[in-house]
Amino acid sequence: MPLSLNLSATLNVSRLLYQPSLCLPHAVVPTFDKLVIPFSLGYEENQAQNEETTNKKSNIKAVVLDKDNCFAKDQDDKVWPAYQQTWKSLVDNYHKDNILIVSNSAGTDDDVDHQQAKKLENDTGVTVLRHSTKKPGCHEEIMAYFAKVGITDPSQIVVIGDRLFTDMLMANMMGAWGIWISEGVELSQKPFVKLERLFYSRMAGYGPKSP
Repeated sequence: MPLSLNLSATLNVSRLLYQPSLCLPHAVVPTFDKLVIPFSLGYEENQAQNEETTNKKSNIKAVVLDKDNCFAKDQDDKVWPAYQQTWKSLVDNYHKDNILIVSNSAGTDDDVDHQQAKKLENDTGVTVLRHSTKKPGCHEEIMAYFAKVGITDPSQIVVIGDRLFTDMLMANMMGAWGIWISEGVELSQKPFVKLERLFYSRMAGYGPKSP
């Protein structure tokens, strides 16, 4: 399925010229199966060390998932076999209604009759967002979806994906948390992805923090 130009990414990446930290994640794991579930983002260090709060559930109530090279192999529409246990843990902890797949292929206008989105939903049991604006510009559509299940605070949402300039930029634009999958099912050698990894290594060396 040929993909159209991602105008949203082209326009929004310009934000990085004056605030490059917008694409930095709040946490980094190499692969999907290394996620620690339930998520504990948002707790202060002293709280995490406090016995009374250690066993409390995270303030994260909803999860946004990228697809390609995140929980699925690039151009595939099912959970990668090695990630099945992590996927089950995710659904058990957050329920399928509070998990949303947001892809720049499935569910977009490139997806004819949303056939790919329907197949992905059938394979995973999780809703795929239908959106005309690609990431990172579809955060309002994401918030509108979660509002239907009573989640209106973006700080209660975590975005998980393998791309800094779309997934992590979107997370920071919407005021959510971002977890970057730095390697994925297989380490991508696409020029733009390699540029993102180089960008991250340079930014991490300077020490700026994500918003």
